Amino acid sequence: MVTLHTTFGDIKIQLNTEKAPETCANFLQYCRDGFYNGTLFHRVIDGFMIQGGGMASGMEEKETRAPIKNEASNGLSNKVGTLAMARTMEPHSASSQFFINVNDNKFLDFKSETPDGWGYCVFAEVVEGMDVVNKIKGVATGNWGYVHQDVPVEEVVINNVTIEE
Repeated sequence: MVTLHTTFGDIKIQLNTEKAPETCANFLQYCRDGFYNGTLFHRVIDGFMIQGGGMASGMEEKETRAPIKNEASNGLSNKVGTLAMARTMEPHSASSQFFINVNDNKFLDFKSETPDGWGYCVFAEVVEGMDVVNKIKGVATGNWGYVHQDVPVEEVVINNVTIEE
């Protein structure tokens, strides 16, 4: 169990180490290193997802470790309340950023080992605090500079993370 202590309240998540072992190990290492402390939920799209784990206050991108292998073919689906790794168009580019699905986003699921079919690896699920996730998904958003869209107008911060092993 991992708890994200945010400015909106706590979100407790259960990792699925059986189905996504490398992804969970990567996420836990970032947690243990204190990497997520002070990071933002920097992209919020109601009806889709809330994304965090890579930006510090002021939308400053944090330096990450090397990307990991995409484990999206694990049979887990991007359904409401699940956490998945964010990545670029490159299938094996996930590092620290993750998102929490606030809708059933099956179109993000693994279909095939092709550029369009890889999908996004689900590795955990919210077990307490969906009320907090739902508060976050409703915040006002706007653009930040020319690059970032759907950024909360008021910062939503992950203050720190606790791990129960």
